[in-house]
Amino acid sequence: MIVAREKYNILLGSASPRRRQLLEQMGVTFSLARIHYAENHVPANLFREEIALHLAVEKSLAFGELKDFSLLITADTIVWHGEQVLGKPSGYADAVQMLTRLNNDWHEVITGVCLRSNQKQVKFYDVSRVKFARLAPEEMKHYAEVYKPYDKAGAYGIQEWIGLIGIEAVEGSYFNVVGLPTRRLYEELSKF
Repeated sequence: MIVAREKYNILLGSASPRRRQLLEQMGVTFSLARIHYAENHVPANLFREEIALHLAVEKSLAFGELKDFSLLITADTIVWHGEQVLGKPSGYADAVQMLTRLNNDWHEVITGVCLRSNQKQVKFYDVSRVKFARLAPEEMKHYAEVYKPYDKAGAYGIQEWIGLIGIEAVEGSYFNVVGLPTRRLYEELSKF
């Protein structure tokens, strides 16, 4: 990591406060890069991790040209359940419906990451399995109404109330579920 920090001006192409916080906690010095990218078009033939990687790369390319010695980090997190991707809910009813699908079941959280300079591009992903406890309909409705998880894949944030009271188990990286596979990102930045 010290090598990447000395070699590059690191840019984070994300509006996610969780990703910003994770990078800060990792000790990475970075600036925010504004990227205008609509996440609504994903080719129908993509499956699981291919979706997360596609979105991470598309966000990176939407930024455009990079200056010398700049390294752009972009990422996208999806929830995969029952052979389907659960994106960000459109509102309250959609959030409750997604939480009901995840209730008392396992799902996968997949984060695709793209690291790009004007010399090269590296992409990778990480998968974590998450098990929801059996939640009462009132608990799911309360969470959707109070926390408004409309900017979160699968309609939940593990670091919020529902994660504290409703997650039974996590297999793999907890931080991947929050929004960045921090250990893998550290390794890839160290080699970049």
